[in-house]
Amino acid sequence: MPETEDNKPAAAHNDDELSPETRRQIKRRNFLSFATFFTAGGAVYGGWRWLYTAPPEKPGITAGTHKPLRRALNKTELFFRNFFSNNHLVKTYPKAMAAKKVRVNSDIGIEDKNYNMAAWQLQVVKSRNEVLKITIEDIKALPKTEIIYSFKCVEGWDQIQHWAGVRFSDFINHFGLQEQAKLSYIGMETPNKGYYVGLDRESALHPQTLLAYEMNDEPITEVHGAPLRLIIPVKYGIKNLKRIGTITFSNTRPRDYWARQGYDYYSGL
Repeated sequence: MPETEDNKPAAAHNDDELSPETRRQIKRRNFLSFATFFTAGGAVYGGWRWLYTAPPEKPGITAGTHKPLRRALNKTELFFRNFFSNNHLVKTYPKAMAAKKVRVNSDIGIEDKNYNMAAWQLQVVKSRNEVLKITIEDIKALPKTEIIYSFKCVEGWDQIQHWAGVRFSDFINHFGLQEQAKLSYIGMETPNKGYYVGLDRESALHPQTLLAYEMNDEPITEVHGAPLRLIIPVKYGIKNLKRIGTITFSNTRPRDYWARQGYDYYSGL
């Protein structure tokens, strides 16, 4: 079909055909685009420099990071604690999906290969004058609970794992620790005090939190924290203490191994 004025393709304009006003508008838009890009980039760099050069926090229960970052982490913890609910359960899986070879994520606090497992007792500090001493047989006599869930490590890996033991909330009720469990924090340490964690009460009493003594239907091995370890699915692996030796209760944060190295104290998922 012959071309007419109505169907003829529009010819491309070159700069010589643009009016002076159009050229000014294009230049202005280009300038604004570049100015916005460099201003935003400068703000990001300035913020990074401000955080990087900010003074470090005063070493205490937490340490190892800069003051502004620690303030942000602490505010994040308060936010999540305000919205935490026992109705929010971690996803579970069929037993067939559990790893047969469970990864070992750390041996801090359980390095002693000559530890006398037969002499192990769990010490629970009720008060200055009262310490419960509980054997593994005492714990195994309580109702057993199993969980198959995705264990998550701060190093970036995860693995579906099968654990069994007693719910921490059932443990609290059985041994008459209800008043102690009203305090804001629970502390746990290995027998040699080489590794220790601080837990918020809500996470510790979550219905999926276990004092575990079995892995894949067998007693927990030493490298995985025998005879008793913490499994707390709502936290990263750094909070899942192996070979629990002592449990304490307080209204102030207990010491926490990785929080002293600059990590988030809460470490929730």
